[in-house]
Amino acid sequence: MLKAWFNIPLWQRVIGALILGGIVGYIWGPGAESIKIIGDVFIDFIKMLIVPLIFFSVVSGVAAIGDLGRLGSVGWRAILLFVITGQIAVVLGLTLGTIFQPGLGVDTSMLQMGSVPDPAPFDWREMLRSMIPVSPVGVMAEVKVLPLIVFALLVGIGILLAGDEAGPVAKIFDGGTAVMLKITAIVMELTPFGVFALIAWVVGTLGLDAVTALAKLVAMNYLGCLLIIGVMYVSILVFVARVSVIGFFRGMIDAMAVAYSTASSSATLPVTLRCTQRNLGVSKPTSSFVVSLGSTINMDGTAMYLGLATLFGAQLFGVTLGWEDYFIIALLATVGSIGAAGIPGGGLVMMGAVFTAVGVPLETIAFVAGVDRIMDMMRTATNVTGDATVTVATASMLGEIDKGELASADDV
Repeated sequence: MLKAWFNIPLWQRVIGALILGGIVGYIWGPGAESIKIIGDVFIDFIKMLIVPLIFFSVVSGVAAIGDLGRLGSVGWRAILLFVITGQIAVVLGLTLGTIFQPGLGVDTSMLQMGSVPDPAPFDWREMLRSMIPVSPVGVMAEVKVLPLIVFALLVGIGILLAGDEAGPVAKIFDGGTAVMLKITAIVMELTPFGVFALIAWVVGTLGLDAVTALAKLVAMNYLGCLLIIGVMYVSILVFVARVSVIGFFRGMIDAMAVAYSTASSSATLPVTLRCTQRNLGVSKPTSSFVVSLGSTINMDGTAMYLGLATLFGAQLFGVTLGWEDYFIIALLATVGSIGAAGIPGGGLVMMGAVFTAVGVPLETIAFVAGVDRIMDMMRTATNVTGDATVTVATASMLGEIDKGELASADDV
């Protein structure tokens, strides 16, 4: 029986757990919260992997690149693609919000209000300083991903500069990466059980009435994410990367399913790394570097939603926005998406910065908090797909991808 279970692809087991969990949650109702502990344990195991996996992967990836010139060629291409796609995503969210106006006539009487997070005012000086790992140990203990990546980059660069003298150190990080990937493979087998419990809890707690109350906003969130994936990412794959689109999505389906189920790009990072390296044919150094970087700074789904949610709040409370406000929203939504934690609900706190800047009441956060999980799942799947898309595009430009291996996924 166990053999038959493991013979089923992981994504199929995850989707099956997702559907079954939704049914159980709908029938059981609020009582489904009693099994949420199973999902919590799964997420805790995933969180356990984040810091060591990012640290070992980024250092190993940078060191394996071989020289600083190549590091620069990988980095600027990836970051440029991340910035461009982020801006397009924000404009898309603003466009959808302007055309469909989800905040007009929304009935919130049946919505169970969520708690309002403290506002997070934007200060570029503080954001810049927060990227500096003053205490690497503290950064790791507090799981601050952005300064952790900065520290890992510096360690990797240090290994490159040290040359042959740092050879033993480089081997330690290569070995650490291999060990963490094996541990990741073990933890990933818990995914169907965690997903079942989490989805049952979400559906049982919110109920269909709460979802219906904000159906238009939810629909716009999903439409925006699908447009990002189906138009923007596909265009990059076809015109920039020049790879098989079908092969790409078949190779990424495990990561997309886990991302959708857990609503955590950080939690999905181990799976994304495995998919890009094993299924998409991207070289290990390029994949480790770009995917880890993208899991922190590439949040296209979140950027789109921050723009959409700001217009939703403005429409809900009758706030008039001018073109200068749209510009501020576009700028802060991009920056805010970078600062958003890659965990379920991480985007909620970042809304405060955008809302405050254009005069949208922070009470809007309470309105969307109740159904944010349902929207967050799709946004996370979009974010993770974007990480892989930019990774493949960057690798293709540098010749660091086996396109034959990726194309073979068409036959899987």
